Amino acid sequence: MNTAKVRVSIQQIIASYKSKLSAYADHDFQCTPPIGGWSYSEVYSHIFDASLLSLIALNNSTTEKGEKKPTHFIVRLILLLGALPPAKKYKVPRRMADRVKKISKTEALDFIIEFETALESSYQTIPTADLQLKTKHPRLGYLNANQWLRFIEIHLKHHLKQLERIEKSFKP
Repeated sequence: MNTAKVRVSIQQIIASYKSKLSAYADHDFQCTPPIGGWSYSEVYSHIFDASLLSLIALNNSTTEKGEKKPTHFIVRLILLLGALPPAKKYKVPRRMADRVKKISKTEALDFIIEFETALESSYQTIPTADLQLKTKHPRLGYLNANQWLRFIEIHLKHHLKQLERIEKSFKP
């Protein structure tokens, strides 16, 4: 996996999140969309909270906290293809769903900035990481530092699509 390429992709995705955030009307940001499900606010809360937790796991994979475990073939395939398998709707693990909350646009931007800062520091640990050391993802199993970075990219892209569905639901 090309870390530099993934890094550029993540930066572009984050720029999209920022652009979308500034375009959303304040009164729509916390409203439940016509299609139901999460509001823009809750998507931002989830994606950047989950991304920060993923960075902790990534960093743990570069230290003695990592374990030498295999990564399942299907997970390696997902990471190679760069997308989650098609599904109508994924169910968020309960402990992650419990963390989702309605936040303001200012809080969302602060979350993005916190993630960007943490991500920059994590990039420094990846080149020297032992690829055999892995930390467990709640659904995908054990991932090494490179795989965690790729997962973050895929997860960010996945929720951009969710934001687009919400946007369409607000249009007459």
